[in-house]
Amino acid sequence: MRRGGVRSAVLVLASCLVALGAGKSRHVEVLADFEAASDGGAAVVVSLMPRSASYKVNETPAPRLALGADQQVLEDRQPPASTKYEPYDPETARYLNPEKPVRFAVAIAAGAPKGIQIVPAKVTFFYCSSTEGWCRRGTEDIEIIVRVGSPEGAPVS
Repeated sequence: MRRGGVRSAVLVLASCLVALGAGKSRHVEVLADFEAASDGGAAVVVSLMPRSASYKVNETPAPRLALGADQQVLEDRQPPASTKYEPYDPETARYLNPEKPVRFAVAIAAGAPKGIQIVPAKVTFFYCSSTEGWCRRGTEDIEIIVRVGSPEGAPVS
């Protein structure tokens, strides 16, 4: 490979790594899975795990899931987001238990393509640092793996 070709390959690889890192929270690890229910319902199950004990994910405003606009596999069944929020007060703030994942109601769309599908989505949440004294919004791009047309929409392991 020519010297210019190596440089081009390195630039393309660096661009891909930057794109993969976009939307990643330094302070909260986000893991997602698809869970089908026997009654035909389904949920995207998201674990929000702070990377340090000083980071806490806020209960209010509640985390939200936004499915990719162009995907045709899942329908959003979340209740509308609340528009009433109390001013943040560290003395009375409540935080999510990192051991209990958040469930976002979804359904497999009628006419969804059969087989294993990858659904792009974004999780938005708010979190605070007790040691550094700040709060901020976090967003994480995720991919949800859904098996359409399998028994009970069984998730892929």
